[in-house]
Amino acid sequence: MKKDNANKSANETFMVKLSRMIVDKRNIVFIIYIAAIIFSFFSSKWVSVCNDLTAYLPANTETRRGLTVMNDEFTTYASTKAMVINITYPEAEEISGKLKDSEFVSIVDFDDTENHYKDGCALFDITLNCEEGTDDMKKGYAEIRETLADYDVYFKDSYVDDSESLASEMNIIIAVAALIILSVLLFTSRSYMEVPVMVITFIAATILNKGTNYWFGEISFVSNSVTGVLQLALSIDYAIIMIHHYSEERASYDQHDAVVHALAKSIVEISASSLTTVSGLLALMFMQFSIGFDLGLCLIKSIFFSLLCVFTLMPGLLMLLGGYIDKSQHKNFVPNVSFIGNIVYKLRFVVPPLFVGIIVAAFLFSAKCPYAYDVSSSTTDRKNETQIANEMIENTFGKTNLAALIVPSGDYDKEKQLEKVINNMPEVESVTSLASVEAKDGYVLCDKLTPRQFAELTGIDIDVSRLLYTVYAADNKEYSKLVGNLENFGVPLLDMFMFVYDLKQDGYVNLDDDLSDQLDDLYVKLDSAKKQLLSDNYSRILLKLNLPVEGSETFDFIDKVHNTAEKYYDEVYLVGNSTSSYDLRKSFKRDNIVIAILTILFVVIVLFFTFKSAGLPILLIAVIQGSVWMNFSIPYIMSKPIYFLSYLIVSSIQMGANIDYAIVISNRYMETKKTMPVKEAMRDTLNFAFPTILTSGTILASAGFLIGKLSTSPAIVSIGKSLCSGTLMSMFLVVMVLPEILLLGDTIIENTKVKLPAPEIVHKETGRFIVNGRVRGYINGFVDADIRGIVRGEMRANVSIDSISKGENGNEEDK
Repeated sequence: MKKDNANKSANETFMVKLSRMIVDKRNIVFIIYIAAIIFSFFSSKWVSVCNDLTAYLPANTETRRGLTVMNDEFTTYASTKAMVINITYPEAEEISGKLKDSEFVSIVDFDDTENHYKDGCALFDITLNCEEGTDDMKKGYAEIRETLADYDVYFKDSYVDDSESLASEMNIIIAVAALIILSVLLFTSRSYMEVPVMVITFIAATILNKGTNYWFGEISFVSNSVTGVLQLALSIDYAIIMIHHYSEERASYDQHDAVVHALAKSIVEISASSLTTVSGLLALMFMQFSIGFDLGLCLIKSIFFSLLCVFTLMPGLLMLLGGYIDKSQHKNFVPNVSFIGNIVYKLRFVVPPLFVGIIVAAFLFSAKCPYAYDVSSSTTDRKNETQIANEMIENTFGKTNLAALIVPSGDYDKEKQLEKVINNMPEVESVTSLASVEAKDGYVLCDKLTPRQFAELTGIDIDVSRLLYTVYAADNKEYSKLVGNLENFGVPLLDMFMFVYDLKQDGYVNLDDDLSDQLDDLYVKLDSAKKQLLSDNYSRILLKLNLPVEGSETFDFIDKVHNTAEKYYDEVYLVGNSTSSYDLRKSFKRDNIVIAILTILFVVIVLFFTFKSAGLPILLIAVIQGSVWMNFSIPYIMSKPIYFLSYLIVSSIQMGANIDYAIVISNRYMETKKTMPVKEAMRDTLNFAFPTILTSGTILASAGFLIGKLSTSPAIVSIGKSLCSGTLMSMFLVVMVLPEILLLGDTIIENTKVKLPAPEIVHKETGRFIVNGRVRGYINGFVDADIRGIVRGEMRANVSIDSISKGENGNEEDK
């Protein structure tokens, strides 16, 4: 029978009062949400997305410091490699001339060697005269593509912005994920109209979360890509719990009160459930590689908005659509799985020891998991246009591994010696530096030229050249050269040329037209080289390596270059994809330990206060941690490296989110075994928990599968694939292994229970009030009550009892 609103208890708890207020003010809530969603549509475009993973390296790593120096001190011109296939060499030479005529192109490297022409394919190394990321770069890229529009060509640009293609991919993934989620919810729901309530709730949560990313100013492309899908997958449980409570309360209350009491119960239960997920994500934020902080923060914010929408928007939707929910009830489509309870009961003495053996092996295998630290080392099932072009060029002309060695400037002789030593290393294919760039007639930029040599090189009259050297010596305060033999005064070609060019520009030197044009042409080449290779404080030496981007041989070479360069300079930076991988490998070792410890620690604390047992949390974590080790044993068994970031992120999500499956089973079993035999309790538990695990697990695994299959970003693909396999393993272990562990570990669980003392609450009341319960403290006023207890002090009252006794108990109770 429905309970009448007039009979509501005046003694409602705070949670019921809060829930009633939310339900009663639902129209105001709807208006607020509509305004917030409209605002979020616009604000979602305000966030800046960072596509560079190296930006999240720890500030003290060599790569991060070196990149900062390069950005501050040097100009990095945009470049591209264009490979034209099915073309003759004369045709390729003609194309090279056309490319050089572009106003945006400064250098086109092309010759008849195998580095540029091979098997009917021509590779043009094109350097633009504009910096990376500028509008001129975009115009230059566009003009080059227009020039080669009639050819079969592949481009490998130095600057690639994949944000639009990634956003497009994620929209497709979310659309397909939405269809899967709808199918799963329809299959596991109790009423068809429950599904729209949950869908509307999470569409609002997703929009609000995306619309508030601008709070952080900038987020990574990883967070921007996967947060929406993972938000749905990680928090759909909250809506399911709310719906289930509503269905239960609807059997006893009218629609309004059913929503109120369902919300009151859900707030506590869902908040507790979310703590384990937040704990896993919180651990990510302690990574040195700060992309963990970025992703953890974005996902925690997404959990917050999911909770907010379930607690405030969903009750209003239940009130709005509650009648339709009642009318659209359908039969339970989820099969009865009580038979699994029979199986696990029979295997309770077999599975636990077998599981121990498996997780020991999994631990050893996962410790040998091969990791990739460069995204190009990971493969994807789908490839975008850029990846296809890179693959075609690398398959034809080989991979290119570049690095930049940055050293203090000012000593050309020392730099020339270092360049010579490095160039002789077998791991180095070529070196580009001030000591290797040819200016003219065999002279390189840092060669010291006498006045006669400079005159012969530039065509300047020898007397003019001597005069220029005299002015240079005076300007640089090298007065000893003025009184000595000026003919032997050697000045680095780059310095002398720039000095003469500045004098010419200022009008101090007049040259004939031919010589002036010759100097102008030479200036363009030398100025470009100087901006890229020399600053006021540093010199940059570019290395082309014949080594893979990562691996023990490459990492040993990095140490070798450091040891060599540090013989000449105190301050040395080596920057490139290889050094980035080297630094990521070092930070990964630390991050791996920190995340593993913090995730387990946070989850243990939550589970301890949830179950008030020291043994049960250990058993649950053993199961989920076992699934983590098993998941990351697969790459070792298959000899297929995975991107390191996927381990750090997925292991945290597995421990934080998948542990909820174990909590559902454990909670139900601990309750049901009080009223029925353990075998029947386990049968009932599995039958009760299976729909929840099936719903949540299928959605999370599907999200990971879609990310892994449909995305083209290696970092994101690796996360998706690992998340899918890890969730499926967790589901299997929770259903088929955890029950046996609970049955066999019953004694451990019971013997490790802890009774936490309830806090004493002091109530202060004034006036006329009714007390129903034990009172310990002081009362000053008129008392009219039945009392059974001890009074210490003075009493003056009418007593309608058999006796009043005095004794030691009075003193004891007061202590």
